[in-house]
Amino acid sequence: MPYYYFALASQDFLINKEPVEEILRERTNYYHSIKKDIDFWLLKNSDFAYYSQFRYTEQQFNRPMAAIVSLDAQFIQWLKLRVGFVKIGTFESSSLILK
Repeated sequence: MPYYYFALASQDFLINKEPVEEILRERTNYYHSIKKDIDFWLLKNSDFAYYSQFRYTEQQFNRPMAAIVSLDAQFIQWLKLRVGFVKIGTFESSSLILK
């Protein structure tokens, strides 16, 4: 099973207060230029953030929450430095849909 890495914050912060759209657009363009498959996703108000293994995050952020999930740990680390007020972590799953 693959490991997924994530940066989690309130949806308002990630979408409205930070230039996440620009960051993801630039990364997408870079991936296309090097012919690499997209390995990251923006999840808005997803059930992902509310699973028991992430319960500690509910007290840190206002709902709804959003997450950027990736297979690339270095991208999430860079995103943490670039965006700032996000919680990062990892989980192992056979798919992005947790059960």
